[in-house]
Amino acid sequence: MKKTFRKIHLWLSVPFGLIISIICLTGAALVFEREINDAINSHLYEIEPPENARALDIATIAHRVSEQVDDSLSIASIIIPAEKDRSYQVTFSNLRKRSLCVNQYTGEVLGWPESHPFFQTVRQLHRWLMDVPPKKGDKTAGKTIVGVSTLVMAIILLSGLVVWWPKNRKALKHRLRVSCTKGWRRLWYDCHVALGFYSTLVLLVMALTGLTWSFGWYRTAVYGMFGADTQKQSHARADNNSKNGKTKAGKPQTDYTAWDKAARNIAALYSGDYSSITIANGTAQVSKNGEGYLRHVDKLTFNTKDGLVKSITTWGETPREAKLKGWFYAFHTGAWGGPTTKVIYFIMALIGAILPLTGYYLWIKRMMARRKKNS
Repeated sequence: MKKTFRKIHLWLSVPFGLIISIICLTGAALVFEREINDAINSHLYEIEPPENARALDIATIAHRVSEQVDDSLSIASIIIPAEKDRSYQVTFSNLRKRSLCVNQYTGEVLGWPESHPFFQTVRQLHRWLMDVPPKKGDKTAGKTIVGVSTLVMAIILLSGLVVWWPKNRKALKHRLRVSCTKGWRRLWYDCHVALGFYSTLVLLVMALTGLTWSFGWYRTAVYGMFGADTQKQSHARADNNSKNGKTKAGKPQTDYTAWDKAARNIAALYSGDYSSITIANGTAQVSKNGEGYLRHVDKLTFNTKDGLVKSITTWGETPREAKLKGWFYAFHTGAWGGPTTKVIYFIMALIGAILPLTGYYLWIKRMMARRKKNS
């Protein structure tokens, strides 16, 4: 049986090894993207609150923001952090995944946080091999190659584990350590065997969670295994898009005074036990840090006239299908356990990038030795 698995391991690794190295290396580079971007944009996020000063009300902030941005931009939500020395962030319905930092004490627009171009390029390489889809959900050759390579990576890891499995304790002892005193070939062999074993579990988690972004059939199957109704989730998304379309067409006048009252009511309701409150027209989200760094979000609705809270859907009451995407993202990136798991994921991803290279080295050496023996 081991002979069969050894062949599967080898002949899948040879054509896909280099792509797997690229995926793992770029994945390692993206582990601390958020922390690095936050540090780069710290002058936008961090402010010096005036002594004994209170934040401006939301209506005033919205008015001052509107005066300082293009008339085509329509405010969609305002993110209010719990920390007094963190700036507010304003999002716009016209812009996707972008926010504007604002000093809540003066109403001054601080600027748009920017992701470093390095990370943008690395993400395009990691997810699509630079073959970026024209729009979300579209397929490209690069996306398909990454998906197939990730699936093959999972098979390679499992077959490698079968090949690695030792016959006795003595063999186990040798396969769990790396020798640095027996020559380069032995060093490369030990790195491939021992480091491959130590990293298998984490790399498998990365691969199996990452596949949910590559293939719809896989996502449906895996979500179904966890009891999620993906069809129900799709219908809800379509209904929300329909509602959003009607809202944009009507362009109703927003009462930001009600937003302000709702924000104050919600802050009092949670007694400071939150990391941020996101206020939109009639809805709000309260972000709380759950276990590790996996963020839990409560969803609320409020009266758009007086700001009184009408309903609360806690994280525990949220349908499973709505939670799974966050869970899969957290376990794919290592964010679920905070800095500790991120460091572990970073190291394991680097090992994942090295394993195919050590495998190529050993395979080439073996082929050269055979040719020399036959000549």
